[in-house]
Amino acid sequence: MDQEVTSIIAHMAKSHSEMARMLEAKRQSIFNMAHVVTALPNETIQFQGADMIASNSIDLTKSVTAYLNSLADLADAIGDHLELVVKEMTPQEEE
Repeated sequence: MDQEVTSIIAHMAKSHSEMARMLEAKRQSIFNMAHVVTALPNETIQFQGADMIASNSIDLTKSVTAYLNSLADLADAIGDHLELVVKEMTPQEEE
């Protein structure tokens, strides 16, 4: 039984590691987009109008929101899996 629990924990750790790696890649992408936005000059830019700028700002906000939601989902998944592991590792009373 301990071997199975150890195997499950190892698989969950690998899964969490992969989720963290994907989130890091997404974070890097969002960081780069935010850096591009901050590099834009403050004066009015005459390309494709204010509607395009607003659309790009909304897209950036959506990306940041999606990243933060992904972090919350990762934290929830880790918490759920940790709860299962703790339950499995706790000696159970015989009924």
